[in-house]
Parts: sequence; C-alpha cells; structure tokens
Amino acid sequence: MAAIKDVERPDYLYIGGEAEVLQRMLDHYRATLLWKCEGLDEEQLRQRSVTPSELSLFELLRHLTDAERYWFQVCVGGRDLPRSFEPGSAPIEDVLAHYLEACEESRQITAAVPLGHVAFSGVYGQEVSHRFALVHMIGEYARHCGHADLLRESIDGATGE
Repeated sequence: MAAIKDVERPDYLYIGGEAEVLQRMLDHYRATLLWKCEGLDEEQLRQRSVTPSELSLFELLRHLTDAERYWFQVCVGGRDLPRSFEPGSAPIEDVLAHYLEACEESRQITAAVPLGHVAFSGVYGQEVSHRFALVHMIGEYARHCGHADLLRESIDGATGE
C-alpha cells in the first residue's frame, strides 16, 4: 500500500499580494514533491539515485522537513527545535507525518509573521528577513523537485512537469 496518494497541487497564484503569491508558489512545490512520491512503496521511496549517494525521495522528504523546521520554526519563528529524526531510521509513514506537520506549522508562521520580520540565520551567520526565508525555500524546493523528477523516472519511468 502506498503511503502517499491523492496529491492535489495548487495552481500558481498569478495575481495577488506578495505574501500570498510567495506562499502559493511554495505550496505548489511542496505538493509537487509529494506528487513525485505518490503511489510508491517504501522500498521505492528509499531507492538511491546512484551509489554512494544517499539521495532518494525518502531523503528529500526528510531533508525538506528539516529545512521547513529550520527556516520557518527556528529562524523566523524563533523556536528552539531539535532535528525531527535521524536519517534513514524512521518508517515512511513517520517521515510523511513529520513533513506534513512541518509544512502546516510553516504555513501558520508565514500567515502570522510579516514578510519584513528580521531574524538571525545561523546558516548564513547574519540577519535575514522572513521574505528571504520564503524565497530561499522556494529555491530549495525547485532544486529538489528537479532531483525528484529524475529519481521518479529512474524508479518507474513516470515523468511529468
């Protein structure tokens, strides 16, 4: 039984306020990653791209969970959170639950915090705005959704946008 199914991807918001356009773009990429994982079993999700790389759809979900938590909850939200789980040790159902929870928490923070809010980023060693965090995460997802395209095609030949 597949862990991920019935993924609905929101369309882009072509006209709207800055916060709404950025959030919809990020939500589109979040759903695209899930769409690339849709219908696969755990073994397929853990299939690596090439040895010795750790890159797999499973690892992309895990990595982007940590990125969501860091950029929105820790950096923008000012929270002190540990890593969500150790790489490779959790079943896909747990990884998916952590991912969806992190995305929802990110949406709530984004809705509550102004784009101009400034916070310190340990990653860059300087202050960054909430706006920067949103744009950074859009770029992070765009890059990794490209990886997900290639991973999915190598698993079962499925291709798509």
